[in-house]
Amino acid sequence: MKQAWLASFAAVALMSGCTGSSSGGGSGSTGATSTATTAPKAEAPDAPTGEGKIAGAIDVSAFKGGYDIDFYQQCAKEFDAKNPGVQSTVTGDPRIWEQLQPRMVADNPPDLMFPGWDMHFWLLAEQGKIMRLEKALASPAAEGKGTWGDSFDPAILKMGQLDGKQFVLPYYINLQGWWYDPGVFVKNGWTPPKTYDELLALCEKIKAKGMAPLTFQGQYPYYMLEGMVFPWIVSIGGIQAMNDCQNLTPGAWKSPAVLQAVSMIKELNDKGYFEQGAVGLSHTESQTDFVSGKVAMIPCGTWLYSEMRKTMPPGAKMQFMLPPVVKGGKGDPSALEIGIEPWMIPSKAKNPNGGVALFKYMTSLSKAKQFVAEKGTLMAIKGSDQTQLPETLVEAAKAYRASKTLWSNQARYWYPEMQKDLEGDITGVLNGEMTPQDFCDKAEAAAEKTRNDSSISKHKV
Repeated sequence: MKQAWLASFAAVALMSGCTGSSSGGGSGSTGATSTATTAPKAEAPDAPTGEGKIAGAIDVSAFKGGYDIDFYQQCAKEFDAKNPGVQSTVTGDPRIWEQLQPRMVADNPPDLMFPGWDMHFWLLAEQGKIMRLEKALASPAAEGKGTWGDSFDPAILKMGQLDGKQFVLPYYINLQGWWYDPGVFVKNGWTPPKTYDELLALCEKIKAKGMAPLTFQGQYPYYMLEGMVFPWIVSIGGIQAMNDCQNLTPGAWKSPAVLQAVSMIKELNDKGYFEQGAVGLSHTESQTDFVSGKVAMIPCGTWLYSEMRKTMPPGAKMQFMLPPVVKGGKGDPSALEIGIEPWMIPSKAKNPNGGVALFKYMTSLSKAKQFVAEKGTLMAIKGSDQTQLPETLVEAAKAYRASKTLWSNQARYWYPEMQKDLEGDITGVLNGEMTPQDFCDKAEAAAEKTRNDSSISKHKV
């Protein structure tokens, strides 16, 4: 049975992520999945509430990216001090999912885990391998009044639900946008572009200075899709255009919005506005070129500063901006893509009550404010942004507060094989191997294949 489970788990686990990123939406290519050997669905047990006497060992496994795991480890030490008899251990790795897969198969999981985005946790939910959290969220919060669930931003909390059931809890949130150095822009008299037309005009000025206007993390095409293509689909066709793509609506990937968004990528590429060779760069290589002043702008999530601050030259800065919108588009110009970090309680955890209690402490308002101040990103906890924000987070926080449309690419995790196809095809466009229409045709074919595969569970945004 375990051999069969191992084969099943290996087949569906997402593979090959970038090892240094702390992105909520992960930063790596996703691997193909095989649904022929997936285990049947099973009912998930309810997680305990984290109340009563907390004792014994608490085993925590966490993805170690740009934000590291030192904050979690410090929280664990503080929690142990508050609860004599508790021994919490927090371990992490840039590829923690590879360590967690065999543990989940052997029914020897940690008590609390953040497996990163390269583990198919929605499949785990369907198979009853992680606990439901509604009862835990209805229990008292670690601090203040109200329930634990009340302490979360409800829109962000909902992102951890599968078909209305809560399996995943958010921690910090990532905002997807573009970055530039305000000092470089002021020095050259450049203004951050708010529209695509302004972007084209600016790129020409930047290129004339001998500087690459744009770069991207070419080895991980996720960045191109999330940072440029998908926001432009939303800008051109409105949020419904992106929702239709995620919901596998027939014809969605061949819509005018998708074709125009991909055509914009081709135009930027044909005009030489991307850094030469960017399609072959890793996330760290492209981001290093940006912080060192070789490139003017880069798409990335709000983990960028935490990931690159040790390599930033003296005087270098970075500032967040929304991707330039398309004039005349149907989309909300304040639309903002966000991602969450998935924390969960395995069903076979030895001390799930301890895991819940520790995570309650980690998500208390005081600890959430501390994380925002120290790590430079926003949290899913209401009121956590009411603190001294790091300079690099100020504009991102403004965009978040002002946004009327928050959205997320959830289909990336529902249908990882389709995501892999999209990533490969956008690289094909950048390499001149495919036209934008080819991209649309192939994306629609991948969606149709997914839609017609009865072994793949379907979901709606």
